[in-house]
Amino acid sequence: MQRLYVSARTRLGLVLGVSSLASLGLYIAGALSNHDSAFAYLPWNLFLAWVPLLIALWLERVLARKLWSSWYALVVTTLWLLFLPNAFYMISDFIHIKEAGRVDLLYDVVMFTSFIFNGVLLGFLSLYIVHRELLRRAAAQTVTMLIGLVLFLCSFAIYIGRELRWNSWDILVNPASLLFDVSDRILNPRQHPDVVTTTISFFVLLSTIYSVLWFMARLPRPQHTKE
Repeated sequence: MQRLYVSARTRLGLVLGVSSLASLGLYIAGALSNHDSAFAYLPWNLFLAWVPLLIALWLERVLARKLWSSWYALVVTTLWLLFLPNAFYMISDFIHIKEAGRVDLLYDVVMFTSFIFNGVLLGFLSLYIVHRELLRRAAAQTVTMLIGLVLFLCSFAIYIGRELRWNSWDILVNPASLLFDVSDRILNPRQHPDVVTTTISFFVLLSTIYSVLWFMARLPRPQHTKE
């Protein structure tokens, strides 16, 4: 009987889906045992972390037919950049872990780690897809600088989201106030020292993790020989 072929990408998607469902299951179990819906934002944040991956896959299909300089590809790329920080933003959710009196704090640590692991992994996977597309069109050194810039912008966006409470939607619904807050931090960094601390610390964290994942993904597969 012929076996059904499932591509490696499809298998990865299924594993990521199961992992996300496991996070959701942990949340539901915790909510039932604590008789409350504290941390209800975690499933929503994980959903937002899926968005940049889906957009990256969309961009990949667009680039197979169009130049990156086309308006269509540029719009999709902009959407990806707007939503990518949401995946890494989940790391900052750890600060909420002791906000509510819960039955088992250690269980909540496991639940938070599950959500954050999945969110960050989805973000890095979407970045990996875009990284490969860039390498097909530009020199490796240029691409490395571009990826570094993307991670730096994501780090700054985490500060904007966590400290200033702005989100991706506000770029469309409240751009003037968002621009005022961001420009004030950029023009007067000494008045807001936490901008530099938060941005640089997240940039170091994201850059080192992604560098390890990038080189792991590009390790040569072992050759299996038949004896």
